[in-house]
Amino acid sequence: MSRCRSPRAGRGFTLLELLVVMVIIGLLAGYVGPRFFGQIGKSEVKVARAQLDALQKALDQYRIDAGRYPSSEQGLAALREKPVDEARWAGPYLSKAVPKDPWGHDYQYRSPGEHGEYDLLSFGHDGRPGGDGEDADLTSW
Repeated sequence: MSRCRSPRAGRGFTLLELLVVMVIIGLLAGYVGPRFFGQIGKSEVKVARAQLDALQKALDQYRIDAGRYPSSEQGLAALREKPVDEARWAGPYLSKAVPKDPWGHDYQYRSPGEHGEYDLLSFGHDGRPGGDGEDADLTSW
């Protein structure tokens, strides 16, 4: 029995077919890419909010033990290392080092704060006060 072979059976794709596939992939990447990278920015904001919440809980635990929040001079480092002048410190209040925000900047801490007993904030993606979208400040108040 002999096998019937079509004339195209041994040939590969033509240049035109490859170009059409590449254009389709490019169009899909152009449509999906911006939506995907927009989600990354949203997830960074969610991570920053979760970190702010964890820091607030650690600060509250510090206050329960010490009777006050750490001073601005002591900063958030007081949650990890015992301040020299704090007799009732029962920490560490964080299991790891104080995290940086998702954009690599330090969280800002002031005690006493302008908006409460302390102010805890991240300046967002741009690392500067103010801004919109991903650059907006994330605060504890």
